[in-house]
Amino acid sequence: MSNRLPPLNALRVFEAAARHLSFTRAAEELFVTQAAVSHQIKSLEEFLGMPLFWRRNRALFLTEAGQQYLPVVREALERIQRGTEDLRQQNLPGTLAITVLPSFAARWLVPRLGSFIESHPDIDVKIVPSNQLVDFYRDGVDVGVRFGQGQWPGLCAHRLMGDRMIAVCAPGLLARGKPLREPADLRHFTLLQDADELEHFPDWLAMAGVAGLDTRRGLFFNDASLVIQAALGGQGVGLVREVLVVEDLRAGRLVQPFPQSMPIPYEYYLVYPEARAEQRRIQAFRDWLLTQCRAFVDA
Repeated sequence: MSNRLPPLNALRVFEAAARHLSFTRAAEELFVTQAAVSHQIKSLEEFLGMPLFWRRNRALFLTEAGQQYLPVVREALERIQRGTEDLRQQNLPGTLAITVLPSFAARWLVPRLGSFIESHPDIDVKIVPSNQLVDFYRDGVDVGVRFGQGQWPGLCAHRLMGDRMIAVCAPGLLARGKPLREPADLRHFTLLQDADELEHFPDWLAMAGVAGLDTRRGLFFNDASLVIQAALGGQGVGLVREVLVVEDLRAGRLVQPFPQSMPIPYEYYLVYPEARAEQRRIQAFRDWLLTQCRAFVDA
């Protein structure tokens, strides 16, 4: 069995030509001539001993061998690219890009970041708020704070803390209008809801023993921080994750009118690609964040 490997440049050309199904567009992407693309493809086909493309009616198609080879080449090139980037970034200071839920960023992480920056003045921080999962390599992100069950293939995941859903409102809301003494009294108040977590209010009400309350009414927002802002403004009663409002409850800006709380089957995790585990800036942020979370839970 031969241990020879095909030329890397020929593989790059093959992947581009296969992706575009055009030698011309591959040449434009790689800044070479169409003749150079044809030459590289021909040399790769000779190396493999079989054709990878065939033409029909002026169109370019992959042969069965080409279709089989493409995902192998693509995965290999992506791994080389990722490994090269990780090696270049190893132990270097610079900007740490953090993807995080907008609500967690605004209500918990950002108010605490000052101590990290003070302790690590050589590391700049870039917050990338997003409700969607990002690709760490494609989107240029170093670490993320995710809300889930801790299972993301290829990522290191460090549990930060759990959370639960509680009802909150401004203290002034209790002093005017109809009474708000038990969960059933919510029928007289505006419900403030996160449109991405609509299932929580019916579940919380069922847990609290309340039936027949229409949760399709009220004010709806696309982020939990807006629900909290509306609650602070006395616009109604919001159901929110407790972690996001602990400081407001301690300061008396918000109150919890009922003791009922509902555990959530998800927790906060710090995640990053396994290949980046030794990068100094990631280690620094990981140690700082775990310390912050322990202090917050113990407070």
